[in-house]
Amino acid sequence: MKKIAILLFLFNTVVIFAQQQISGVVKDNTGNPLPGVNIVEKGTNNGVSTDIDGSYKITVKEGASLIFTYMGYNSVTRLANSPQIDVALSEEGGQNLDEVVVTGSRTAARSNTTTPLPIDVISSKDLTSTGQATFDKALQYKIPSFNTVQTPVNDATSLLDPYEIRNLGPSRTLILINGKRKNLSSLLYVQTSPGRGETGADISAIPTDAIERVEILRDGASAQYGSDAIAGVMNIILKKNNTDGSVTVRSGITSEGDGEMLGVSLNQGTTVGEKGFLNYTIDFSKVNLANRPGTVDAEGDAGDFGADIADVQAFLAKYPDARNVNGSPETAAAKFLINGGSPVSDNTNLYYNAAYVYKKVNSFANFRTPYWRPLSGDPYLNDLFGNGNDANPSYEGYGPTFEGDLSDYNGTLGFKNVTNGWNTDASVTVGGNKQTYTVNNSVNRSSILDADGNETYRENSPISFKPGGTSFNHVVGNIDISKIVSDQISIGFGSEFRSESFTVMEGDQASWDGAGADSFAGNLPENSGKWNRYNVGVYLDVAFDITKDFLLNGTVRHEEYSDFGGATVWKASTRYKFLDDKITFRGSVSTGFRAPTLHQIYTQKSQYSFVPGQGIQVSGIVNNVSPQARKLGVSQLQPEKSTSVTVGFGAKPFKNFNITVDYYNIKIEDRVTLGDKQYEVIPSTDPAQPDEVIGEVAYFSNAFDSRTSGLDVVAGYSNIGIGEGKLGFNLSGNVTFENERISGIKNNSSFSDILNSLTFTSRPKTKWILGINYEIGKFGFSLNNTYFGESTFNQDGLVSNEVRDANGKLVRVPGSTETERDDSANLKTQFLAKIVTDLGVNFNATEKLTIALNVNNLFNILPEWKFVAENEAGAALLADPAQVKAQSNLITFNQRYSRMTYDGSHFSQLGTMFNLSVNYKF
Repeated sequence: MKKIAILLFLFNTVVIFAQQQISGVVKDNTGNPLPGVNIVEKGTNNGVSTDIDGSYKITVKEGASLIFTYMGYNSVTRLANSPQIDVALSEEGGQNLDEVVVTGSRTAARSNTTTPLPIDVISSKDLTSTGQATFDKALQYKIPSFNTVQTPVNDATSLLDPYEIRNLGPSRTLILINGKRKNLSSLLYVQTSPGRGETGADISAIPTDAIERVEILRDGASAQYGSDAIAGVMNIILKKNNTDGSVTVRSGITSEGDGEMLGVSLNQGTTVGEKGFLNYTIDFSKVNLANRPGTVDAEGDAGDFGADIADVQAFLAKYPDARNVNGSPETAAAKFLINGGSPVSDNTNLYYNAAYVYKKVNSFANFRTPYWRPLSGDPYLNDLFGNGNDANPSYEGYGPTFEGDLSDYNGTLGFKNVTNGWNTDASVTVGGNKQTYTVNNSVNRSSILDADGNETYRENSPISFKPGGTSFNHVVGNIDISKIVSDQISIGFGSEFRSESFTVMEGDQASWDGAGADSFAGNLPENSGKWNRYNVGVYLDVAFDITKDFLLNGTVRHEEYSDFGGATVWKASTRYKFLDDKITFRGSVSTGFRAPTLHQIYTQKSQYSFVPGQGIQVSGIVNNVSPQARKLGVSQLQPEKSTSVTVGFGAKPFKNFNITVDYYNIKIEDRVTLGDKQYEVIPSTDPAQPDEVIGEVAYFSNAFDSRTSGLDVVAGYSNIGIGEGKLGFNLSGNVTFENERISGIKNNSSFSDILNSLTFTSRPKTKWILGINYEIGKFGFSLNNTYFGESTFNQDGLVSNEVRDANGKLVRVPGSTETERDDSANLKTQFLAKIVTDLGVNFNATEKLTIALNVNNLFNILPEWKFVAENEAGAALLADPAQVKAQSNLITFNQRYSRMTYDGSHFSQLGTMFNLSVNYKF
């Protein structure tokens, strides 16, 4: 027994001395503590983070190495040869493969070089260096696979520009804030622009100064996060420093002297109690209108409106742009955000964040010229928009405004607990988005008699209308539990409950009665209402480090929705690294789903849209649960299903250089789209009764299957000594190999060439970003070159090979879902590849004061397009200048939208913009 006791004592002694506890403090190079620094034992999943005063404690094996990483700072590796290890980190811009990321796994966090998934990490420094006024536009010039651009036709779209990753639309990228789902916008895009028929979260509402970093997972992640994560996940990590703050004043103007911008932002951190923190951001901004109208063609307008050419020429001689407004709308915004946390015990932390944003946007509909809305048909217009003198009228048309008020909020309250190695994260998140609209300087032209027989509108019409609006709200509950079971196995499991509601708010009667407000009709009472649903999801995630180099990861998830049933999805991923972690191979296979949004299921409305050769026409959207939809045989929407494959590698062959290359292939089945407008008539079953005319309507459907494949490349080389300064390069690119429909049209849907273009070819086929940074002394210089590849549109006005009947409805091939074709003349519009160059200069006047000048689009590069013939008849058209002019008029509304066409382009039409900011640190 004595020998056994001695052996046990020796064994315990060996175990005790085989491990050691390391503690210390991490500060920046100015001596300020850094909370939230990740410290990981190299080659393991064992890791901790520094607390509010930069201190940490970690138990590691003897002889281990510790890796210290923090976004925007150089990583540091230290040998664990002392019980006290204090570290100072120095700042660095750009991506770093050693960064510890929290996105893409439900088990322990990993560094970017050891994750099996492709993740972009963008720091706040990277975002502000772009000089862009909003977060979404900053991403446009930092992430090649991310695209967004202001649309030429604004109305409700002016409140939120559509964005997308990998050309898959805004609905298929999930947005998280500190790992929690952000609410969707209430806006449904219905114009003929990229993103048509979809909705997304309002990421432009997030103040850039509140962001510590952004992690963008470029891989399907429905198994980890649920619906919407088919293209990937964007996780916005908020600042949590508690010791310092800064105020930034921003100003800007375009080279044409408009679009003036002025903003001020305050970011400040403070302590709460002994070890709690609170970081808050207040941001106010105002951007004036930037107008880029074209010179209107008189012959085209005379033809479209049946007007006398002399009258048109006389008006255009005075107003060459027909008084049209086309560009970036006037916008004012106020943004408030807080992020905080406090320990409530030795092993439990409380955390919270909340944000509120208010935006006011003023934009314009197409100007109603006096030959478009002539006094001969509506003499009362001179009373409303002229001098009221019928003998000598001053009427010169009218320009309806579109004014939107948007409020967006989100908030999360939760706690994290560590007990016996079990990590528990429980939280509740709420969020909402509300938009209300106002139309001024317009008219209801309908002739409707009231109960007393008096004409209600026309000369008695108001000129200000409240068309109503929309709102979306959700409540999300999450519980996530994980544990590092051993050196090889980590597990994670959890559940999510989500309740969603969507509301369409009724407009005032004058906005919808009869034809409604000219330019933007209000929401009818029968189309208004509130709808909701809920869903519950559960998941299990297991990570198995077979060796320190070879990782396998598997996730399975099941969700049940109250409106369409359940869905089960899974994901398997792997990673293998070698040459002392210098090279990593990785890959994943997953299935996913996307539930149709409440917006897509229940939206029903009238819409003013441009029809080539016919001007502005009124049509409608019929929702899938309406009586009209049942009569038309429209199927109810079902969730999209996806299969994703990603294969790639990452390499860090030597210090300060890294590169990742990833191939992706995404197949989506039963894709939800908003189809073409068609003239619908339901034949009567009673010969004595007339047919029921539904009118020209569009509707949502699970229309087809699609496939998207391509390649993402990210490379960086930093800290190159040049004289007394440091030089850095970064190159990133996205190349689309395939983005197309791979099935026939389903469910009696209609999908024209222009909708095909908006879905698949309206974004650049390839996009590359080359950045050069040089820092010397008090100065920092950046030169960013963004290559926008070609994009193509097949506009309705140029497509004459779709056969339609006398009512304008597409004719289908008997026994097929395809439409009949007539191979007559056909053209497409191709936007040329362009390089946009941005220059930035930073001057650190003192330790506290920094002045930054950004010249965005330095060489004033503008979108440029040309016609491309798709057959011999198209080539014949291009040989005739008169026909070229006529075709150009068709897609630009007679040159009103000559730079971008009516459907948009692949980058901004505003040209050069000068931005100056002054930052003062407290």
